[in-house]
Amino acid sequence: MPWLTPEEDDMQGLRGFFATVLAASFATVPVWAGPATALGTVIAADRAHVGQASAEVGTTVFGGDRLSTEAQGSVQVRSGAARLLLLSASSAVVNDNEGAPSAKLLNGTATSSTGNAHAFTLYASTAAIRAATDAPTIGQVTYINEKDLLVKATRGGLLVTVEDETQVIPEGTSYRVLLDPQGPAGGAPGGRGGPPLKAGRSRFLFVATVTTAVVTGFFISEAPESASRP
Repeated sequence: MPWLTPEEDDMQGLRGFFATVLAASFATVPVWAGPATALGTVIAADRAHVGQASAEVGTTVFGGDRLSTEAQGSVQVRSGAARLLLLSASSAVVNDNEGAPSAKLLNGTATSSTGNAHAFTLYASTAAIRAATDAPTIGQVTYINEKDLLVKATRGGLLVTVEDETQVIPEGTSYRVLLDPQGPAGGAPGGRGGPPLKAGRSRFLFVATVTTAVVTGFFISEAPESASRP
C-alpha cells in the first residue's frame, strides 16, 4: 500500500464521509416522496386545466392540484359522495381534509353537491362552507374578494363557519357573507330581502339577497343522492 501524505489521508476521509451521507439520503427518498393522494376524477371539462395541463374527462385529480377555467369554461370533478363544479374564469386548489375531499376557492364561482354532511368542504377566504345535514345538498359560492362572498343554498341548508362561529343558510336563500365586519353598519347597506342575520362583533355578517334560482339541470342530475350512490 503506498504511503499517503497527511493531506491525502484527510481528503480520503472526507470522500468517505460524503459517500456515507449521500447513501443515507438516498435511503430516505422513498419515505419523503410518497405518492400524492388521488381525490377524484374529472367528469366534464371545457376550456379548463389541472395545473398547467388541459383538463380531460377521466383525468385523476390529486391533493394539491390547482383547477382552473378560462372565460366561458367549466370543469366538474367527482370525488366519492361529492361533486365540484367550477364555472367560468374560476380557480381552486383541491385537498384532503381529515380523510374527506375539500377545495379552496381562489377566485370565481364554485358549485358543490354532496350526499352527506361530511362528504366535502369548500373553503373561501377564512370561511368553511359545508352541507348542514346528510340530505343531498347543492350550494354555490362566489368569491368577490377576501372579505366578501356570495353564498347560495339551492338544495338543502349550508353551514358557514369562521373560526368558532357557525351560521346556517337555509335552503332556497342567498346571502352576502361579509367577513370581519367593522360593526353593525358594515353589512347593512345593500341588503335586499331582509336585515342582517348577525351584527355587532361577529366574525362575519349575513346580508340577505334574492332567493336562489335552481342551478343547471345537468349538475342537479349529477348530484349524489347518498354516500352509497357516489
